[in-house]
Amino acid sequence: MKNFIFLSPNFPENYWRFCAALRGRGFRVLGIGDCPYDALREEVRRSLDEYYYVTSLEHYDEVYGAVAFFAFKYGKPDWLESNNEYWLERDARLREDFNIASGFHPADMPSVKLKSRMKACYRQAGIPVARYCMADDFATCRAFLREVGRAVVKPDNGVGANATYPISSENDLEEFFSRPHAGYIMEEYIDGTICSYDAIVDAAGTPVFETGNVTPASLMNIVNERAESMFYIVRKLDPRLRALGRAAVKSFGVRSRFIHFEFFRLNADCALGKKDDYAALEVNMRPSGGCSPDMMNYANATDVYARYADMIAGLPAAPLSDKTCFCAFVGRRRGRDYALSRDEILVRYGSHIKEYGDVDPALAPAMGDERFLACFERLEEVYAFLREAVRIAGQPAKDDYA
Repeated sequence: MKNFIFLSPNFPENYWRFCAALRGRGFRVLGIGDCPYDALREEVRRSLDEYYYVTSLEHYDEVYGAVAFFAFKYGKPDWLESNNEYWLERDARLREDFNIASGFHPADMPSVKLKSRMKACYRQAGIPVARYCMADDFATCRAFLREVGRAVVKPDNGVGANATYPISSENDLEEFFSRPHAGYIMEEYIDGTICSYDAIVDAAGTPVFETGNVTPASLMNIVNERAESMFYIVRKLDPRLRALGRAAVKSFGVRSRFIHFEFFRLNADCALGKKDDYAALEVNMRPSGGCSPDMMNYANATDVYARYADMIAGLPAAPLSDKTCFCAFVGRRRGRDYALSRDEILVRYGSHIKEYGDVDPALAPAMGDERFLACFERLEEVYAFLREAVRIAGQPAKDDYA
């Protein structure tokens, strides 16, 4: 029996499904987390063969000791994963220390964690990337801003849109440099809609499941201005984006992973291409965040957790259903007077609603405080739902969601 160590099986709250699927494929699934065993949900407990509690996953020595315990009791680990962006470097270090061949190792991390290093791999795949400079000194950034006109600064090694700021003037730049910062990258602003290529990639580097999402609103505004969060899983992936995603998979050397690669679809002609062309944003060597895997299931009438487990086990990919739909996500903010209450949304959209409820506080900055998942056959229905779900009482629906 092969041993699969899964870090943080309880967070995000749907990740126990990866464990359950792996266990169903004959793996011995061993969990390590910082939630006391008695506080774990019953589904998490049932998905694991054994669980090791550590006071903090931030404490490497504790996590190392947990892996060592499992290795002593059950034999050498065959796999170690968290499928979580925050722990990718921790995963890599543990694989190195325990000689686990599957998965990335520390030497692989710069090109998949540093935005500045990702660009070379994207270029190698023939995908255009934004111009950039490292935000190390004011003079360099000022010269870059004068060259590109508008820019964005963000951590070179960061997750999502956290600590990301628009720069439109020297005053903005002075304000940025007045705050403590280190390891930031400055990129030219791209007028584009964020789209993703999501895939499960097998041991040979071949995608065995592909889908994608579209984010109509600015992720930077969602985080910085506490705007409503919204995105949807597409019904059918654009063949052009599929081709670019596959080229990037090859360039980054992806093997045996669930991935989320982000692109811009250009809203206007620019130096990177024509309107509706694609340009690279960044790669994420893990599933799209939060409830996205569940949304992929709804949109594709499938079970991506089972597909991931089949890939890890080396089993052939099951055929996909042709019964696809769009699956939309809306994350609303507490304290706002929305035109429709939660109950009114549930009544108005009835059977379209697949899930609703509160968002985990750890995910709330990027995804809102209250979420709704809804499925629709037509794209215009998706945008009508997005507009109505975030409409403020007494105000017309926003018209910037096409």
